[in-house]
Amino acid sequence: MPRRDQYDITVSVDGIGNLGTFDTMTGGEVDSEAMTYRPGALGEAVSLGGTKTTGNVTVGRMMDFGFDLNIAKALIEAVGRRNVTITKIHLDVDRNHYDTTLVYTGKLKAVSFPDVDSESSEAGIMTLEVVIAGVPA
Repeated sequence: MPRRDQYDITVSVDGIGNLGTFDTMTGGEVDSEAMTYRPGALGEAVSLGGTKTTGNVTVGRMMDFGFDLNIAKALIEAVGRRNVTITKIHLDVDRNHYDTTLVYTGKLKAVSFPDVDSESSEAGIMTLEVVIAGVPA
């Protein structure tokens, strides 16, 4: 049975390159429209299925100041403009890859950098939100 920590999440942004491994990933649910048709004579509704959609994906990791500060302005410029590829690979307990890779592609919607608090020693987390095009491959 997989645990939530048994994944390797990598991110690449067009024009910037590979951003490496991310620690968290939320969203990416695949859903569909619930189209129904009700026939005459009080017939029972018939499900027609519908178009698939994929929810936005948000990835996050502790900010690497040596690397991420150098690309911060490029990430800001990429918002709303650049394509992103997120690869989600399931790992076994020995960190071996399973054959269950999912690849999400879409447009960078938002980037956020760590909040600032002189009273806190928590990890500074950077997040990227991506509007997914289509369904994971």
